[in-house]
Amino acid sequence: MTVRTRVAPSPTGDPHVGTAYIALFNLAFARQHGGKFLLRIEDTDQQRSTPESEQAILDSLRWLGMDWDEGPDVGGDYGPYRQSERRAIYEEHVQKLLDSGNAFRCYRTNEELDQLRITKQEGGSLTALKVSDLELPADVIAEREAAGAPFVVRMKVPEEGTCVVNDMLRGEIELDWSQVDAQILMKSDGMPTYHLANVVDDHLMAITHVIRGEEWISSAPKHVLLYQYFGWDMPKLCHMPLLRNPDKSKLSKRKNPTSIMYYERMGFMPEAVLNYLGRMGWSMPDESEKFSRDEMFTNFDIQRVSLGGPVFDVEKLRWLNSLWLRELTAEQFAERFAAWGFNPERVLPVIPHLQPRVEVFSDVAPLAGHFLSGLTPLTPESFEHKAYEGEEVVAVLQYGLWLLEATRHWEKENIEKALFGLAKQMEIKVRDFLFPFFMAIAGTSSTISVLDTMALLGPDMSRARIRHAIDVLGAPGKKKLKKLEKDFQAIVRAIEASETTD
Repeated sequence: MTVRTRVAPSPTGDPHVGTAYIALFNLAFARQHGGKFLLRIEDTDQQRSTPESEQAILDSLRWLGMDWDEGPDVGGDYGPYRQSERRAIYEEHVQKLLDSGNAFRCYRTNEELDQLRITKQEGGSLTALKVSDLELPADVIAEREAAGAPFVVRMKVPEEGTCVVNDMLRGEIELDWSQVDAQILMKSDGMPTYHLANVVDDHLMAITHVIRGEEWISSAPKHVLLYQYFGWDMPKLCHMPLLRNPDKSKLSKRKNPTSIMYYERMGFMPEAVLNYLGRMGWSMPDESEKFSRDEMFTNFDIQRVSLGGPVFDVEKLRWLNSLWLRELTAEQFAERFAAWGFNPERVLPVIPHLQPRVEVFSDVAPLAGHFLSGLTPLTPESFEHKAYEGEEVVAVLQYGLWLLEATRHWEKENIEKALFGLAKQMEIKVRDFLFPFFMAIAGTSSTISVLDTMALLGPDMSRARIRHAIDVLGAPGKKKLKKLEKDFQAIVRAIEASETTD
């Protein structure tokens, strides 16, 4: 048997370090066993998936030094490797489940589903929604079907008993069927959910080992059941421990930069980042902290993975990166620094914004230093401005951050549309409104357009600098954040209404 592993990221945002972590362990396992590693793009969420995000995934994993034997960009015998291109395959397999009686069309409306959940909760039931909860009278189904009402396809699941899941690290895990809902397999738009597409693709792509995050343990019974329904042998499962913040909470962008490309923009060496990810829950036989990718592959043993939540500590990563940097010769350091900071791809787009503003080359550094910097050096005093009082600056930055996190296509026009629309609804003059963003992004308002700067820096670094500015000013606590979220939703609705009437 040829070992075949995969990583299957969703192209719906910045490429996450958690994706790289799981990809690395799948790659290491495949290479250690002389097998194959493939990359599959799970883009069934057509509303949020973007080509830019997919390209960022490919670029970031390649920057880290990972390679795959099959994938959307390299081809292979088991393609296509984008789920959006496999729709007919999923429709065929959903029909098989319907024909065998292991799935059913559910015509329940969202309002009905909400009421079912409320009724269960009020009755003290903690069980998931089952077929018996969702069933409609035959005449109602016929009426809705005749009217062309939207429906989803759900799988049938047992209402009681336990499911035993075998895990390579944890052994046998028993999960209660009462907590497993009648999972949607195909959405009303005809696209599959993760659960169906994941099982069908893993089988058809001959995946032998599924190494994924432990957050998928609760979904494993659904996958076990689907393999049984289709009559397929199930790959071996291995659920890796989740990456944690230093305070042991689940790794999140609010407490730690999570975009892989952020670390590239910060000037970390890819070898060091990969090295650090390799230490997340695993160790070399000799316990050495610094090791190369190939050294990890040579010594890799999945059984050495510790189930304790590995802590992703940026300060520890900086220390490890310093070890890699200090091993470079002066010539190597100069070459690597130039490749990072002065490659044409990064420099040329900045020049048109700088050239009209400088008289001598020594004018460049004060105007453009923030393009070669990490997080901006800031103090609360940096944001003092006549247009703002109290916590208004924090609100502006937080609202702006939420809008920018929802910006799917990172271009100046879209950044401008988001921020200018916010300024209009908050009734703040654009010049005053942009001031805190100038400070957060560049540390000064005496530089090129902050909108151009954000477009050039990219989403990962821009968002990280705004989060950093909010932290410097005093990030809002849970109660304050909840109020900000409520106010923000009202602003978003007003922006959308304004766009409709314009």
